[in-house]
Amino acid sequence: LYLSVIVCYNKEKEACIMYVNITGSKNNKDVYIYQSFRKANGKPSSRIYKKLGKYNELLQKFSGNEEKMMEWARAEAAKETTLYNQRKEQISVTFSQVARIPLEEERLFNVGYLFLQQLCSELRFDNICRNIRNRHRFTYDIHAILTDLLYARILAPSSKMSSYSFCHSLLEPPKYSLQNVYRALSVMAEESDYIQEELYRNSNFVHHRNTKILYYDCTNYYFEIEEESGMKRYGKSKEHRPNPIVTMGLFMDADGIPMAFDIFPGNQNEQTTLKPLESKILRDFGCSEFIFCSDAGLGSAGNRRFNSLGDRAYVITHSLKRMKKEDREIALNPAQFRKPGCSRFIDLRTLDETDEEVFNTVYYKEIPVVTGSMDETIIVTYSPKYKAYQRKLRARQIERAQKIIASSDRKRKGKNQNDPMRFVKKIAVTSEGEAAEKSIYDLDMEQIRKEEMYDGFYAVITNLEGDVSEILKINRQRWEIEESFRIIKTEFEAHPVYVRRDDRIKAHFMTCYISLLIYRLLEKKLEDNYTSHQIIETLRSMQLTLLSTANGYIPSYQRTELTDALHKTFGFRTDYEFITKSSMRTIIKETKQSKQEEKKI
Repeated sequence: LYLSVIVCYNKEKEACIMYVNITGSKNNKDVYIYQSFRKANGKPSSRIYKKLGKYNELLQKFSGNEEKMMEWARAEAAKETTLYNQRKEQISVTFSQVARIPLEEERLFNVGYLFLQQLCSELRFDNICRNIRNRHRFTYDIHAILTDLLYARILAPSSKMSSYSFCHSLLEPPKYSLQNVYRALSVMAEESDYIQEELYRNSNFVHHRNTKILYYDCTNYYFEIEEESGMKRYGKSKEHRPNPIVTMGLFMDADGIPMAFDIFPGNQNEQTTLKPLESKILRDFGCSEFIFCSDAGLGSAGNRRFNSLGDRAYVITHSLKRMKKEDREIALNPAQFRKPGCSRFIDLRTLDETDEEVFNTVYYKEIPVVTGSMDETIIVTYSPKYKAYQRKLRARQIERAQKIIASSDRKRKGKNQNDPMRFVKKIAVTSEGEAAEKSIYDLDMEQIRKEEMYDGFYAVITNLEGDVSEILKINRQRWEIEESFRIIKTEFEAHPVYVRRDDRIKAHFMTCYISLLIYRLLEKKLEDNYTSHQIIETLRSMQLTLLSTANGYIPSYQRTELTDALHKTFGFRTDYEFITKSSMRTIIKETKQSKQEEKKI
């Protein structure tokens, strides 16, 4: 009835010792970690366990200080000794075929949150929450509540009640109540500006913030309700849903890391959301010299004028379709384009777009404009590759339009600008001998020709002077802020929103914003080698199973290159065949300790 399992067996009866050894010729030395062991006959011996690197290269890393280099090498040897001996410990586990597991005992724990916890420690959430607690009268642990909400938003996004339940599957379950969570949301909303400001400053210690360029965009989130109230207002929904919405404005730095956000009523014009949030960055973040970049919808003359003050400049997408007729004709005129780095004018009609070099080149022309007191330049680009992409998409839409015409389904134009019904026209005809009109449908060739006029063309408006290639490069990075919104909406499931009070709505989106910040910093630590889906799904899958009889855990996830990268980057491992509870407590303690505290110790 009993099964005894040896989880890990140490054939060598005594613990091994690692030490540092330098071998090689005078100008070609290597630094190794050697492992001592006993041969079968009992005689002591040693072997190479790990190469630390070339002596001269390592010495260079420590500025020529051999003492510091050797101190580091010995520390590595000590670390490898501990890890090796831990791996080789003999663990005996006995299972019974008749004993039942304890009632309602949690046995499966998420361990991916530990990487997020270490990032929260580096961002000094403990200090931020301590200062907040000193300004308010409450007894609950707001630090634990805020960080748990962040872990749940990334690892198991859902309502606050479900998030609270999920946090009981963490190695350290909540010691606060669900009611404390809702109370804390109101405090978080009140302290939103302070939290954002402190996180921006602290994030510089995790990854240097590149504020030379700031990107701004808006999106909205829906509520599964029908009546308006507070900030929940009817407006133009990005998902075309007939529900009240709120609008989020988001600033991002040049590396794609979020800087600040705010929430606005759903019926507020997006163009008016910029100045309040940017003013907060200018006032509280100490950022006054940057290039502002956004899409055409947020590039009103007022917003451009605002970003021409002081040491600021702007690069904003410009709509060719909305230009005045005479200006649009100049912009689309195929003459007087240039190739980057070449001053000679090129007529686009003379290009051989079958040539690979031509196909992959972006051509441009500059059109000076004066808007009031502002001197601006519209940069119009033409890309044969972009043209081919647009025509490929349109061909598919035309094909779908033809299927709609051939079907007997009701023909109704949707609200999406890419709806194939825009290529379908309705014609009223009266047959001979019939009094009533009859509707027939056909392809709208005029609409197709209108759209083809713009194929391959793109434009930005700017007050910058200089290298056009650099200006266009700034605008191309806008995709990252659009990806950030996608991550918040899909991976973090920010909507539908389940809280109703305005303060708690703001706190909900603040947890989404901070989760995005933590994710982006994690992405940078992993050197942008993995996609958002890979990283998030890996963290969600990293679970441990508790073996009560052995007083420890076994990993219940697949070890991959990504899990190896996470462990190497953060300096701890959860992928050993068996992990004792004491070892896990040590890891948890270390992830709660910031790098600044480690240096003091």
